[in-house]
Amino acid sequence: MIEVSTVIAVVEDDPEIGALVTALLKREGFEAEWCRTGEAFDRLRERRRIDLAILDIMLPGEDGLSICRRLRAEGEVPVLMVTAKSDDIDRIVGLEIGADDYLPKPFNPRELIARVRAILRRTRGAQRVSSSITAAERWQFAGLLLDAGQRALTGSDGREIVLTGGEFDLLAAFLAHPQRVLSRDQLLDWTRGRDANPFDRSIDVLIGRLRRRLAEDPASANLIKTVRGGGYILATAVERA
Repeated sequence: MIEVSTVIAVVEDDPEIGALVTALLKREGFEAEWCRTGEAFDRLRERRRIDLAILDIMLPGEDGLSICRRLRAEGEVPVLMVTAKSDDIDRIVGLEIGADDYLPKPFNPRELIARVRAILRRTRGAQRVSSSITAAERWQFAGLLLDAGQRALTGSDGREIVLTGGEFDLLAAFLAHPQRVLSRDQLLDWTRGRDANPFDRSIDVLIGRLRRRLAEDPASANLIKTVRGGGYILATAVERA
């Protein structure tokens, strides 16, 4: 049973599709808010906590990709991209900038609801690994310092390296299992929940994003190694600070 407090923003300028998706979500027990533009979505976020944003790519004014990029920079509102474009490039770009899933139009309403539920289950279970290391408080590795309580990463030069929630959870999983090969399935389980599709490649996208964050500190480049046929490994020692 979906809690009544689950708020989903439908950011869609097409009146027929916007009304249809909003009504569908409400019938399934969600609180659905329809926004025709990015500006309307921002006004909604000022007064409501958003549990999931369903974003169309083609919007008047700011497009869905730009909104998704902002959401990833500001926090961890899960994003489902819905668009008439079926080009693989659009899908890849959406996932690269942080979308949790992608659904092309026209779509089956049952598939939309299934994907919404899966994203909510994954993101609601994403704190398991990060919370398990919070008690350790601070970790040192390769000249960096992670303050788990503050969810802050400091580089060797003293500057903060800003991480999204997903990037923090992934790094927490590596710090909890340093110098060990971790499979994609393990990382999906620990950071996003077991409801992910077995062929879900989002963990690879997230690995790439985390590598770029760590590379902001020259002393920390290439810390996460790819193990062919095995997964990934944090190739450095980790100590409690």
